[in-house]
Amino acid sequence: MVQRINLGSQGLEVSKQGLGCMGMSAFYGPPKPQEEMIKLIRTAIESGITYLDTADKYGPHTNEILVGKAIKGIRDKVQVATKFAFFVDEKGNQGIRGDPAYVRAACEGSLKRLDVDCIDLYYQHRVDPKVPIEITVGEMKKLVEEGKVKYLGLSEASSADIRRAHAVHPITAVQLEWSLWSRDVEEDVIPTCRELGIGVVSYSPLGRGFFSGKAIVEEIGDGDFRKLVPRFQGENLEHNKVIYKKLCKIAATKNCTTGQLALAWVQHQGVDVVPIPGTTKLNNFKENISSLDLTLSKVEMNEIENAVAGVKGDRYGDMSMARTWRFATTPPLSS
Repeated sequence: MVQRINLGSQGLEVSKQGLGCMGMSAFYGPPKPQEEMIKLIRTAIESGITYLDTADKYGPHTNEILVGKAIKGIRDKVQVATKFAFFVDEKGNQGIRGDPAYVRAACEGSLKRLDVDCIDLYYQHRVDPKVPIEITVGEMKKLVEEGKVKYLGLSEASSADIRRAHAVHPITAVQLEWSLWSRDVEEDVIPTCRELGIGVVSYSPLGRGFFSGKAIVEEIGDGDFRKLVPRFQGENLEHNKVIYKKLCKIAATKNCTTGQLALAWVQHQGVDVVPIPGTTKLNNFKENISSLDLTLSKVEMNEIENAVAGVKGDRYGDMSMARTWRFATTPPLSS
């Protein structure tokens, strides 16, 4: 069974590796067959994975419904994390909202779709550049006081916003992209989380499938947003494939797959880190969970890091990149 760890310092206990459910419903091509995905989620739970990650944006909404169906009757065996912030109005306009009315409405919607009485970990998916984070987290705090949410989290938030949010109500976890080719968070965000006793949830720990070798251009179909990601395009991709081949050689010496090696690297970052690799295939899930058995020495960690140095291309396109922790921030409370 999978080891359980404390995520953050507020009392939330989760499996050392979680399951990202997004790709089952959205962004990586057409939605996958519901019954197959429910079976996969339940297999993960039976294998000891207790932390399930979803969001109202995934679908939109359909992924929460899927997760809700998968945990029916076994709610006490899992910790469900979901997120709010992205919206699409009646006219098709898209944006990010962190105002109190939207926070509350989004939570009510997620509770209904998940068919649960309480959300274990509720994240602000992206900070709203129009609303001071103290206002947003203040409303999230009320949801905790009302028993609708147990713990609070932030996703893609800067260290400054994390500090401001944590002063309003303890933040249990910060979710961010942390992998062999997304390491800028180590400069400031990760140290801030550790100073404040906040857990770290690593999404896309396999580089959106790149380090597992399952996401090269020839295999990316229509409707897969990775076609728009600079790291998977043109010269950037060709350069990054050379990096992948270096990783393959190291994996061979460890008698494991490149995906397992990349996941193990994330898992070796500390006892406060929980990666949430996503998958839609049982074999891939088994491969991911087996990475927990890998042990890497400091020398091997350095060898892996040196092998993947020099990745080319941003991790998002321009518009999405502008919403990440490095570029997005909330206005001062006094403004």
